[in-house]
Amino acid sequence: QVQLVESGGGLVQAGGSLRLSCAASGRTFSNYAMGWFRQAPGKEREFVAAINWSGGIKYCADSVKGRFTISRDNAKNTVYLQMNSLKPEDTAVYYCAASASPFIDGSYYYPRRYDYWGQGTQVTVSS
Repeated sequence: QVQLVESGGGLVQAGGSLRLSCAASGRTFSNYAMGWFRQAPGKEREFVAAINWSGGIKYCADSVKGRFTISRDNAKNTVYLQMNSLKPEDTAVYYCAASASPFIDGSYYYPRRYDYWGQGTQVTVSS
């Protein structure tokens, strides 16, 4: 079992920045690939970014490319999402997730491929 706790969400003006953190506990963090997803009201959960176990391979949705950066610190059992140049359309609940399986054939993109989820943190971007 892996427990994930997100933090760092909040209210920010358009153009601003936030850094989300996801702290993991329970099992060896470096054994897991990690992802960030978001879900806006009335919409499906969508992929934002993912990172492999070592941090050497990263994936990012086109909608956030060049603005968001995923990283991890295995010594601190934490994955981060640095969000810059935020837009109102980035408003959503952001979730981190852990996958016990390596990312193969684009599997990082699909929520069902992740084994554990955090409770989410709200990000609201005002115009």
